[in-house]
Amino acid sequence: MELTLSVIKADIGGYIGHSRSHPKILELAKKLLNKHKGKELIDFCVTACGDDLELIMTHKLGNNSEKIHGIAWDVFKKCTSLAKELKLYGAGQDLLKDAFSGNLKGMGPGVAEISFEERKSEPVIVFMADKTEPGAWNLPLFRIFADPFNTAGLVIDPKMHQGFRFEVHDVVEHKKIYFDMPEEMYDILALIAEPAIYVIKHVFRKKDNMPAAVTSTQRLSLMAGRYVGKDDPVCIVRCQSGLPAVGEVLEPFAFPHLVAGWMRGSHNGPLMPVSVEQATPSRFDGPPRVMALGFQLSNGKLLGPVDMFADISFEYARKRANEIADYMRRHGPFMPHRLAADEMEYTTLPDVLRKFARRFEKLD
Repeated sequence: MELTLSVIKADIGGYIGHSRSHPKILELAKKLLNKHKGKELIDFCVTACGDDLELIMTHKLGNNSEKIHGIAWDVFKKCTSLAKELKLYGAGQDLLKDAFSGNLKGMGPGVAEISFEERKSEPVIVFMADKTEPGAWNLPLFRIFADPFNTAGLVIDPKMHQGFRFEVHDVVEHKKIYFDMPEEMYDILALIAEPAIYVIKHVFRKKDNMPAAVTSTQRLSLMAGRYVGKDDPVCIVRCQSGLPAVGEVLEPFAFPHLVAGWMRGSHNGPLMPVSVEQATPSRFDGPPRVMALGFQLSNGKLLGPVDMFADISFEYARKRANEIADYMRRHGPFMPHRLAADEMEYTTLPDVLRKFARRFEKLD
């Protein structure tokens, strides 16, 4: 039977502001998941990226399992109750509904799940981001699975040489489309260069349709129709043995590319690769962060995690991200630091604009 790796996250409440998670929230989540270990769950790991509670779980129940999603929902609800007792900021803001309805689709939490037959050696990297949106993975995933200047294996590894298939979601119109790399490279770039709408959901090895990567694509603002916080996405990437090497998977994050999110979910800023210890954004509620935990799977057991961005070789990327943050902040409320008008529709800005909408006069 296939193994399933599920990564499910929710903003349970910030300590202090939006900067981090309270230790008692992590303790409670571990205690609750431990009751299911050896039963529904093979193994689990609990962590946090900024103010987001991250549940990493292995099991044999497949994607979209009612039991697994129900377990995660129960953890989030009980942790939200504790967050409210502690008066944490924005407690439970990712939980858009009160009752569980079979799975977490449309309920607020971010979900990335991938099912596969465990290989002889199965290294995976779980990426978790804070203060940004699901489209933040578009550029790194394209470079990992389609750019030979990033991934040497696309050229020299016969198991990868045929390329990869990308599943792209239109998160506004709720549609999907597939692109084969490298032959449709220009076509996919026409879409994924607009990450607020088009988001890479799955990547498969074209040779045999092996699942290689998956992301969370939930857009909280679109689901709620209003500003409810950032989307703070997660991503799972399998590595080695006919898939990109660990170093090839991490390499795109040495460039802190601009992503949407940051303060009030309304600004562009650099995605800074950080260690778990540094995943505590505070400057202007940022800049946006990404952390990477490496695991070696062994019969479903999560050996690890290894904090992949704690490596000193990412220091320059962090320094560069801070320089970019300085540059962007100098724009103040002006674009391109602030997001474009169409992306601001789901923030609190429309409430401000309505105050003087009637004062506009027609031009002669």
